[in-house]
Amino acid sequence: MIKVEELSHIYNGSEHVLRDLSFEIHRGEKVVLLGANGSGKTTLLKILNGLVFPIKGRCYYQHQRITKSSLKEKAFNRKFRKEVVLLFQNPEAMIFNPTVYDEIAFGPRQLGANGIDKTVRHWAETLGLSRYLDRPPFELSSGEKQKVCLASLLTLEPEVLLMDEPTSKLDPRSTGWLVDFLQDLEVTTLVTTHNLTLASELGERTMVLSENHELIYDGEIDALLEDREKLMEANLLHTHRHKHGELEHGHFHTHDWE
Repeated sequence: MIKVEELSHIYNGSEHVLRDLSFEIHRGEKVVLLGANGSGKTTLLKILNGLVFPIKGRCYYQHQRITKSSLKEKAFNRKFRKEVVLLFQNPEAMIFNPTVYDEIAFGPRQLGANGIDKTVRHWAETLGLSRYLDRPPFELSSGEKQKVCLASLLTLEPEVLLMDEPTSKLDPRSTGWLVDFLQDLEVTTLVTTHNLTLASELGERTMVLSENHELIYDGEIDALLEDREKLMEANLLHTHRHKHGELEHGHFHTHDWE
């Protein structure tokens, strides 16, 4: 469904943010992309969503290469923008309509879809947003804004859902709700996080980006959690000292904060 071949990208003319990545994601897979801040996770999602184009390598969606030229083709652009969607880490970057209803309805309206009102109300009810439909989305809490943005993407009935650190602005209750919701959602997902505790809940397959912006692991989460060297290479595991009176010793800790 998604194929990446020898993909690299740089910023500011020389600073690598991704180095020679190659992988495939098949229909129905739920994949978690792990990596410390700055490892290139967000950039990769933007490339997969056709918002950024790599300086080297190739990215395909359903066997068609994603390029500036291909996205200028009306038929492919319409198909791609409907089927591959990206939930940004910061919901403020996505919200711009006067009401929650208009925000959720925006995508289907742009595509000239039928039954928009029914679709909007379905996803609003599913995500617990029905009572907010007439309110400005800017007045909602961070968690509620995140749900509004998610609803606005799901109205498109996407094939692929890309999510950038979706739990970073959520409280524990909302995080639990999102994990359960994604597990039941029949959509191919790629979710980024640096929270190892959540990784096994968000996907069945794990890919890891190192601080050197390389793909250093692609497999099951359980095997990764037993590979201390790989976790340290990715800066997902660290050591620090503990003092107990005159005694001092060290511990390994995973990065479970958001």
